[in-house]
Amino acid sequence: MAMNYVRSVRHVLTTKEAVGVASKRAFATGKAKKGSKGGGAGDGPKASSLSKEVKSSTVVGANILKEGSDPKILPDSEYPDWLWHLLDKRPALSELRRKNIETLSYEYLKRYVKLDNRARIKENNSLKAKN
Repeated sequence: MAMNYVRSVRHVLTTKEAVGVASKRAFATGKAKKGSKGGGAGDGPKASSLSKEVKSSTVVGANILKEGSDPKILPDSEYPDWLWHLLDKRPALSELRRKNIETLSYEYLKRYVKLDNRARIKENNSLKAKN
């Protein structure tokens, strides 16, 4: 039954017609409405109404209080020393394993123990999950 239908379709459609039907594409036309969900040109960042002097002397957006004001930027000497080391790269577990444990500083030793414990826990959990 299906073969009869295929044969009849072959006779009706010539090769050119089949290619023409298969190669047609439809494109969406028209512009998105202003309030639509698609995100128009109005969704981009807006120009700031703050002056350059205010931007360079205060931390804009850091105020969390209703009646407070944004904190002023202080000179570098006014901030604690540990603040400047927050973004330093810390060694991975593989790097710490290559070093001698007796020569590691306290911070590195603490990090080594933490990362080693985490790796052992993950390994034990994966072994339990396989069983």
